[in-house]
Amino acid sequence: MKKLLAASAAILALAAAAPAPAPAQTVERREIGNQILENVPVAPASIREGLAKYQNARAAGFDDWAQNGGMIITTRFGNTNQLHVVAAPGAAREQITFYDEPVAEAHALPNGQILFAKDTGGDEWFQLFLRSADGKTVQLTEPGTRNQSPVWTKDGSVLVWSRAVKGSADFDVLMRDASGATKVIHKGQGQVSPVAVSPDGKTVLLARYFSINETKVWLLDVATGKLTELNPSKTKIAYSRGIFTPDGKGLLMLSDEGSDFTRLVQFDLATGGKVILSGERPWDIEDFSLSDDGRVLAYVVNEDGYSKLVVQDFRTRRALPQPALPAGVVSGLAFSPDGSKLGFSLATPTAASDAWSWGVMDGKLERWTASELGGLDPKALATPELVRYPSFDKRSIPAFVYKPKLAAGQKAPVIIDIHGGPEGQSRPTFNAFHQHSVAELGAAVIVTNVRGSTGYGKAYQNLDNAEKREDSVKDIGALLDWIKTQPDLDPSRVVVYGQSYGGYMSLAVMTRYSDRMAGGIERYGISNFVSFLQNTEAYRRDLRRAEYGDERDPKMLKAFETISPMNNVGNITKPMLVMQGWNDPRVPKSESDQVVAKLRAQGVETWYVQFKDEGHGFLKKANNDRRREVETQFLQKVLGLPAGK
Repeated sequence: MKKLLAASAAILALAAAAPAPAPAQTVERREIGNQILENVPVAPASIREGLAKYQNARAAGFDDWAQNGGMIITTRFGNTNQLHVVAAPGAAREQITFYDEPVAEAHALPNGQILFAKDTGGDEWFQLFLRSADGKTVQLTEPGTRNQSPVWTKDGSVLVWSRAVKGSADFDVLMRDASGATKVIHKGQGQVSPVAVSPDGKTVLLARYFSINETKVWLLDVATGKLTELNPSKTKIAYSRGIFTPDGKGLLMLSDEGSDFTRLVQFDLATGGKVILSGERPWDIEDFSLSDDGRVLAYVVNEDGYSKLVVQDFRTRRALPQPALPAGVVSGLAFSPDGSKLGFSLATPTAASDAWSWGVMDGKLERWTASELGGLDPKALATPELVRYPSFDKRSIPAFVYKPKLAAGQKAPVIIDIHGGPEGQSRPTFNAFHQHSVAELGAAVIVTNVRGSTGYGKAYQNLDNAEKREDSVKDIGALLDWIKTQPDLDPSRVVVYGQSYGGYMSLAVMTRYSDRMAGGIERYGISNFVSFLQNTEAYRRDLRRAEYGDERDPKMLKAFETISPMNNVGNITKPMLVMQGWNDPRVPKSESDQVVAKLRAQGVETWYVQFKDEGHGFLKKANNDRRREVETQFLQKVLGLPAGK
């Protein structure tokens, strides 16, 4: 009896000592149009006023050359990006599309029509449209389908693209002939896309994407449907982009065959011979273009995140005059129809993206658009320093560091920004969030390319695959150690920030290093790999399994159970801000819903912002303005900054 009483007393004592269950959070909810804000305080007007000049900065992207010698560009004058035509360098931008939804992937066809894509509310079920010279626009594709990768014949009369339907992981390849009739020319398995059409229109280059490490390519005979694999190999090869040479006898493609980096390769279709056009470089070739007459070749080298544009005579391989560009990132190469000019987009840390051209023969560099910076002084903007810090295994991790101007003896709070992907790379381009954080909040921003990032070779890119996923999280732990060694950075005030896969990283960092963080911000991040893989759209599922691992494999299922943030939320003790679009086909809203509910159940202060008319990324200005407003409020609170700036 005495033993029983003693045991009961011990049990009561333990119960008394155990922490009480966390009180349930009261959720304060506000709806403003398509925006839902939970537990977010009303922002003072001063925050919106302080953000206005940063949020009104405008970018312009080069899409293609217009038939009249001008440029087709994408820019925003209202709530979304729309198509405009610029007749000459510095000329006014004439808007030619007027939709509530943003317009993407615009191409000028040789027959004068403009081909573009548009989805609804960010759902990524893209439809293709043709706009004729008189402004009449027709929809080519069926609602409820996803259409991508359009290519066309030399005269633009025949279009080829790939299409998926909901619930299927397979893409068919469709052709629309000169009469306007559309038919399926290839029943695909997996993510199959047309890459190019031969000059005579008889052959289509097809590619099936298995993972970032493996693509297979075939030549499709349109008349017979016969497929012939190009460059068969038992070794995994990653290919991207591709064009036929003007004579139809060769192909140019990006390939990592036999190299740690992506190179530009020319294939001889008759002999199977291969020539490396870009030489041996310790960096990736990421884009290229060939003039219609086959005389001039241009390609872009990604050197430590910065772009180098190379122009050469395609036939003789002789270097032509090279443009001296500001340090930044070049994208979207295309030669004018007569081959005299090369068009492209250029963005730098202190200038938003604009459309430029390079005179191939006259060496004339021209800026076609001068996008506004919302009243910001470009000379006062922060330019990042490229640093490298050692990780747990002595590997060197690259990062761009933006720092505020500090008085002697001051230490800046830190925001760690982690890119999505993970097959991606943070680049030195204009970023309103980074610039506002530095100038207005007085925070340093560290934009890191942890292992698994692209741009540093495929060996580095594969360091976080499957069961090695947590090694990239350890890279952030090493960054926290590095921050402690910096005399002007405050290790007691650090916030982690990320979107998509970067959102997963933000959650994972908070579960592992919560005691070293002031808070975390994550936008549409993966909270549980198993539920994510089961609920992401069917056309993406196997592609993501190739990167993350297959949850149907018991070994990987166990690994996912160990590393998924949902199973480690109990380690998070600092405030979190979560954001999500309702129509996200990649990381479904359920991923954010479940982590918010679990955080709140354990008493962690959690702000939640949702947008009913967005998907994977927030593309409407009104929503991005709200996003930045809430982020500013949250950062001020958790970093102990003066409110209302």
